Amino acid sequence: MSPNPVALKLYRRSLKLALDWAVHRHMWRGQALYIRSLFEANRHVQEPRQQRAIYEQTEELLEKWKHPDPYRPPSAPGGSKYERNVPAPILDPPPPMKL
Repeated sequence: MSPNPVALKLYRRSLKLALDWAVHRHMWRGQALYIRSLFEANRHVQEPRQQRAIYEQTEELLEKWKHPDPYRPPSAPGGSKYERNVPAPILDPPPPMKL
């Protein structure tokens, strides 16, 4: 059975959100294992209505725990080094001047 794409997206968002709040990677690892156990506990649910309810609850939790200043890699858009020291664009030399 292939994994549900909605559940995979929620799982990935949950891990990224936990990483925003974690100070160190070793602290995040414990949180990641806990998040995995929560998703595994609901893995057997096949009823679409129950799945939808679980997805909505997860969305609410993610919105509730959303970090006010999420981590962004420095060179990513919005990061502290984004487009810093950008190489100069390659320009064609000016045409020769005729005097």
